[in-house]
Amino acid sequence: MMVVLVVTGGIGSGKSEVCRILEQIGLDCQYNADMKVKSLYTGCSGLLDKIEKGLGCCLRDEDGCFIPSILAERIFSDKEALAFVESLVFPALIEDFEEHCRKNADKEVVIFESATILEKPQFDGFGDITVLVDAPFDIRLERACRRDGADKDAVLARMSNQKLMNALSDGMTDPRIDAVIVNDGTFDELKGRTIEVVSGLLKDKDLNKNILTD
Repeated sequence: MMVVLVVTGGIGSGKSEVCRILEQIGLDCQYNADMKVKSLYTGCSGLLDKIEKGLGCCLRDEDGCFIPSILAERIFSDKEALAFVESLVFPALIEDFEEHCRKNADKEVVIFESATILEKPQFDGFGDITVLVDAPFDIRLERACRRDGADKDAVLARMSNQKLMNALSDGMTDPRIDAVIVNDGTFDELKGRTIEVVSGLLKDKDLNKNILTD
């Protein structure tokens, strides 16, 4: 039976780096939910039409091409609009993920990467194992600014919306999280911690063989 291992974390935590490490050591069946959502707007038949109708605005240019920045501006400070869009997008995302799993039915583990999964009720009970990648707030801020080439205020505005992730960084606990990987050092330290944590969690799942090939 396939195990769904959720990797989550706030902006600049290094969750994508952890997923790359997992890929390198043999866990190469991965699904990046944050990236996939962007493609669903145009790849999922009728989805954009429903969103435009519900929001009462056009989200495309004169050639009919989707303009993500218009949607982002529309929902950034409108919680009701955001909830409406998520009520359409997340079921489509889950359906797409299930199809991904069916296509990879021979894999024992699939990695589901998402920054917001713990904050969205549509995903309550989702996955078999949840790993939080975390780092102190100041480190996450500096990483995100460097990675995105964005100024500090712009990144802080995005980070302020991740209230749960910020609370977890401040020491709050969440029973849905099975383990935490602290990413506050070198790449080698992160790799060692990732292998130790994930191999231990998968061992507890009593899989048929040792998946980690490193």
